[in-house]
Amino acid sequence: MGLSTPTVFCAYQLVTSVLIIWVLILQVFSHDQPIGFASYYGNHMVLQKSPERAILWGYGRPEGAQVTVYLSGPMKYNSSPVTVQNGIWRVTLDPIEAGGPYNVTATLQNSSATLMDVLFGDVWLCSGQSNMYFEMSKIFNASEELALASNYSHVRPFMVALKMNDTELTDLTGVTLPWFVPEASGLSQFSAVCWLFGRYMYEKLNYPIGLVETCWASTPVEAWSSSRALQKCELDQNKKYSSSRTDNSVLWNAMIHPLLNMTIKGALWYQGERNSNYHQNEYNCSFPAMIDDWRMAFHLGSGGQTAMDFPFGFVQLSTNKNGSTNDTFPNIRWHQTADKGFVPNSRLQRTFMAVALDLPDETSPYETIHPRHKQDIAYRLTLGARAVAYNEKDVVFLGPFPKQILSTPMYINITYDQAVAVKSSKDIFEICCSQLHGPCGPKSQWVPAPIVQWSSTSIQIAANVCDVAALRYAWKDWPCDFKACPVYGAKTALPAPPFIFDRYQVNTSGSTDNNQSFWKDVL
Repeated sequence: MGLSTPTVFCAYQLVTSVLIIWVLILQVFSHDQPIGFASYYGNHMVLQKSPERAILWGYGRPEGAQVTVYLSGPMKYNSSPVTVQNGIWRVTLDPIEAGGPYNVTATLQNSSATLMDVLFGDVWLCSGQSNMYFEMSKIFNASEELALASNYSHVRPFMVALKMNDTELTDLTGVTLPWFVPEASGLSQFSAVCWLFGRYMYEKLNYPIGLVETCWASTPVEAWSSSRALQKCELDQNKKYSSSRTDNSVLWNAMIHPLLNMTIKGALWYQGERNSNYHQNEYNCSFPAMIDDWRMAFHLGSGGQTAMDFPFGFVQLSTNKNGSTNDTFPNIRWHQTADKGFVPNSRLQRTFMAVALDLPDETSPYETIHPRHKQDIAYRLTLGARAVAYNEKDVVFLGPFPKQILSTPMYINITYDQAVAVKSSKDIFEICCSQLHGPCGPKSQWVPAPIVQWSSTSIQIAANVCDVAALRYAWKDWPCDFKACPVYGAKTALPAPPFIFDRYQVNTSGSTDNNQSFWKDVL
């Protein structure tokens, strides 16, 4: 449900029952306070800096009373008065430059509520399942990392409580970690990927970073998606609410929808493991549809302050079972890119991806599906953020990807979009043997294609065993040991993403014609 005045937010009237509104109001005013902030505002928080405008909202009474917001700190600011409507007030601040601290006070008649030590910077939302939830206390070198917390007092974490609901909520019904100045004990419970990303970005940007963790282990993308998004992929089949965190939209309702009024810079996502065995084939629709829907909802919920195409970064799945021949993880990795293999692309614009298939952790005490190498993952995400969100030129965040394939009766020559560092492999590349001009699938005849030789930008593999109908790279659950895949960027040390190309079916532009420019025959 939108919280703006009708003139600002008439485009986004999502219906929530009057009962829910008044239950929330009663929760906030259980101590008979006439004015208060919504649940995710608090001391030590970070609000989005200029050029965007931060949103403040909360609860007030009596109905029709006037609320004014004051900022005191490096600069003074008074908002224009706004009116309490349906028990709620909402103020859109003028653009405030990065910095602080500020005291933020909302006044109503003779009452007031104040937030102290508020900073302005960039706010990033971190969501997904268990690998995003994975705490700082569990990563490699956790003690050393946590000891550094006090050096980053302008990176402020906040953690949403694990809640679900069968209808969209206006406000959070629980907070696990209120906004806090980082220290080891509190930070030990916080998302490692989220914190490390924020810390690394702070080192680059040198202004405050706000981190909002809202994630839950073992949850599919459908739980984080609105019914609108699910309908686009024909996944909203009137599924009944069964009090399970895997149900359609239950986490969107309780852990995302209440945050829509917050102005954010961007979002990070680490999820997909649960969908490897649940609606796997639909993930190439459900994931992009969720991104589109979040962007629309946050834009409208913030009265247009959050960008309609805010940057969205995600982690391509790491590994699960060494030696597995199951295609589920490779399929999800491919679907995470909307079946293109790279981002941004025409379907996933202003996105960035951290490839993680070369970061296995075979001795992880938290199961191998939960690698402890979160520093590497966070670092790779920061490269993407710098390139896509902050428009840094010449920052490369993905490893080499094919730009042309040349076939002869004996070899296949793959030319990459950047310089490559290669080591020999007998089976990282595979070819599909088929005389039919149709797609190859998991049950097709795939055979290893050894690397024969390479140059600074190309790799030649053997292809003399059959008529080649398709080619794939690193199409395994666990394709290599730690940072030991055969193909990396020569200048970046970033792993080449996995890919699969059907020679006669799909090209990198997504058409269904034979791609004569991308894959050529050379006699």
